[in-house]
Amino acid sequence: MGVNRREDPDSLLGSDDLGGIEFGALGTEAGSDLNWFKLLTARAQERASKSSAYQWWVLWSLLAGLFALNFTFTVFNVSLPTVKHEFHTSTQTLTWTMVGPLLAYGLAAPLFGKLGDIFGHRRLYIFGLVGAALSAILTATSGSIAMLLIARTLDGIQGAATGTASGALVNTVFKPDQRVKAMGWWSLVGAGGPVLGVSVGSPIIAAYGWRALFWVQLALLVIALGVVATILPRRLDHRENKTSVRDALSTMDWPGSLALSLSVAALMLGVSFGQPRGWTSPSVLGCFVVAGVAMAAFVVRIRVATHPLIPASYFRQRNFVLPMVVRAASNFAYFGGFFLFPLLMEYGYGYSLGRVGAIAVARPIVFAIASPIAGYISVRIGEKISTIAGTSFIAGSMVLFGILQPSTGSWVVVIALSLAGMGMGVAMPASSAIMAYEVKPHEFGVMSAAQLLAMQVGEVAGIDVLVAIQQASVTRHHLEHAAMGDPRLLATFAQPFLVGAAVGVVAIVAAIACRRPPRRVSE
Repeated sequence: MGVNRREDPDSLLGSDDLGGIEFGALGTEAGSDLNWFKLLTARAQERASKSSAYQWWVLWSLLAGLFALNFTFTVFNVSLPTVKHEFHTSTQTLTWTMVGPLLAYGLAAPLFGKLGDIFGHRRLYIFGLVGAALSAILTATSGSIAMLLIARTLDGIQGAATGTASGALVNTVFKPDQRVKAMGWWSLVGAGGPVLGVSVGSPIIAAYGWRALFWVQLALLVIALGVVATILPRRLDHRENKTSVRDALSTMDWPGSLALSLSVAALMLGVSFGQPRGWTSPSVLGCFVVAGVAMAAFVVRIRVATHPLIPASYFRQRNFVLPMVVRAASNFAYFGGFFLFPLLMEYGYGYSLGRVGAIAVARPIVFAIASPIAGYISVRIGEKISTIAGTSFIAGSMVLFGILQPSTGSWVVVIALSLAGMGMGVAMPASSAIMAYEVKPHEFGVMSAAQLLAMQVGEVAGIDVLVAIQQASVTRHHLEHAAMGDPRLLATFAQPFLVGAAVGVVAIVAAIACRRPPRRVSE
């Protein structure tokens, strides 16, 4: 005969009784005083997980963290001249506030992707937010340029944690055909956060100094951490693979993970130093050699390791490899154009900085608007068509920039910027969804890391290669001392933008070569 739950004290502590869990085995009231927050979060998580909009609760929680993270991305770069004066340092040294986080991201992302698959992506995301809070504190209290560089590099490490974990969580909770919707909203916050950061952050810096910006970020991070810890269900950390954490760590392919991290970091470092030091300098060539050797070691490991970081079978699947090509090539064109655009308008047309800023806002605004709309459209027309359209917009934008003439009106520039923003807003969510179809759920973390690494390599390469081409043209035509608005300076931008367009065509070809994912529209 079974035991009546009302008469069985142990049954009161079952998983369905949240109060029993919080009061503990003795049922003492002391437990309620000590664990009130845990009780509150358990109830909130229980309600969220049982809601019909459960996956959207998860997404909004993640977006709160994303906004807090990227709020300072653009506006801090605007304040670099002030930072340079305060620390009596050089512009070259300050470039490490951007290069350092990129290298740290490249080193950490593969490891975090796999560790998230082992420990749980919710835990990893919270770890990343805590790391971001620490980075904000260290940045705001930096007393030297060395401390500032350390703080910003730490920001790259936590970015790898939150970036890989968040992508994996979205893919986990959304049905395959609905993921593109979620990634559309994700892109909106990713593009809109820095824009709002400039709008709100610039007055903060003007009134209270650049350090105040990071105290504001710290407050946003604390709020986001509370939202994530309260709403994201702990069951998101449950793994399908029931192997113990110790066994999973012991069987992880550490040599392969480190080889991939080293290869990506060395490649980005070499590309970053290519333009200022010369592409044939020993340090740059050394970085490329290290990147090649480390990548060869990674390839060997995925073929011979018992538990490789990324199973070799994935690299034989078009819809795993080609979306990474789309991301790398699209980011090459987009971010190369992103960096060249203000130089084009200032040197080629003689525009003031304020006028350039007013025109430049067209790109992120269109990006932010297009992303969620494109996500819903992609559900109907298919991710492949959306990816082809998005990459075509990006390549078209580069062509427009490449054929600008001295007499071209500013409205053409706005169209080119809008095409770039729309292209990224349409292509990125769709290409991510295509890739997610090919990956097993317990490997979403590694997939997310692979996507983000492809994006960052493309971003760094696009900026440095296209700038190097433009600078070489200036030197070749002896235009170093040409006046702002000189038509000859405008002509030096044609070749780099057309190179960006050519790489954009590579993205189009990769998008066309992807297989069309199965259509299972969920209402």
